[in-house]
Amino acid sequence: MSQSQLGQACGLSQSAVSRLEKRGAGAYSTDILAAASAHLGFPPVLVGLADGRGRRRGPVNGSDSDVDRRTFLGGAAAVAAAPVLDTLPDPADTTTGQAAALRLSTTAYRRLDGTTPSRDLSDTVESHLRLIQSLTRNATDDAERRRLAAVGSEAASVAGWLAWDRGDDGSARSWYGSAIKAAGSAGDPLLAAYQLGTLAQFEADNGNATEALNLTRRARRSLGAQRPAVADAWLSSVEALAHAAGGDRRSADRALTASRAAAETLPAEVPPWPWVFRFDPVKVAACRVTCGARLGLPEWVLGDGTEALATGHAKQRALLVIDIAAGHLAGGRIEVAFALAGRALEAGLQYRSGRIVERVRAVRRSLTSSAPPRVVRDLDERLHGVYL
Repeated sequence: MSQSQLGQACGLSQSAVSRLEKRGAGAYSTDILAAASAHLGFPPVLVGLADGRGRRRGPVNGSDSDVDRRTFLGGAAAVAAAPVLDTLPDPADTTTGQAAALRLSTTAYRRLDGTTPSRDLSDTVESHLRLIQSLTRNATDDAERRRLAAVGSEAASVAGWLAWDRGDDGSARSWYGSAIKAAGSAGDPLLAAYQLGTLAQFEADNGNATEALNLTRRARRSLGAQRPAVADAWLSSVEALAHAAGGDRRSADRALTASRAAAETLPAEVPPWPWVFRFDPVKVAACRVTCGARLGLPEWVLGDGTEALATGHAKQRALLVIDIAAGHLAGGRIEVAFALAGRALEAGLQYRSGRIVERVRAVRRSLTSSAPPRVVRDLDERLHGVYL
């Protein structure tokens, strides 16, 4: 396996993997070690994870990776958020004990989603979540109960995402609701806002514009006026998706402009937990593509650098490629649109993603023609008999 392949699986750049492989590279993030051992299929004990200890307080020395997210606040965002976050549980408290071990497993499952069909992970994640819930109920120490509730919120969110990817929207809503409730039990308004925003994103994706906007307003209220800048940038992008789902181009454009302006001011350090990756202008550009696909605006979707935005793991790339296909279709380029939809379908079938397959079907339904070209008929043949 090349360094690039391992890096993609673990959410690292090739250069970061190279540095980690060198002797004396410095402290290692246990998140990264857990993800690498899971992906390569060797026991965690071989990288020193058997004792259940949690993460080191600092990031990987010299690493430019986005994935060492256990530093609670990064750079200027910490200063901006300090008045709100002073009352939150200190994540350093989770570096030992049950909460730390359970969070480590949750993070590993989240990373495995990039290379594993959601259907293969769901049962394991739900069993993991039931264990967390049982330990939370039986905890006698209030502080430990709050820490376990926060880990349970994260695990429920992973379960929600896996259900969403499978196309099981009812289960996804239920798990996201559990994630929000557990974040409230943890006494963590930032985590609660993150889970509310995630559910809003899910509702926007399903066309429920009003519900999505209500959820983003709740998320903002839970943090107050002095929320971290990354929360403003991200929630504005979710609002843009909600407005696009409701067909409101002007409001979507306004929200995207606000999101981009906030994203451009964010520091390059690791984001405040519970964000997994940095939110930056590239993410806003990808959101604009998705909004353009929903609104039928090829000028928002198509551009010189559009395909370069399709980063992340294979399922994330496939979803953006479907949006690009929708943009081409809105512009009358049927052949290109359905060639791209076919590419996305390959990923959907490989990872058995009901969400991807249904999105491809939605693109197909948007073309009404009594004599579709051959590329469309080829896609019809491939879709026929697919049950995920």
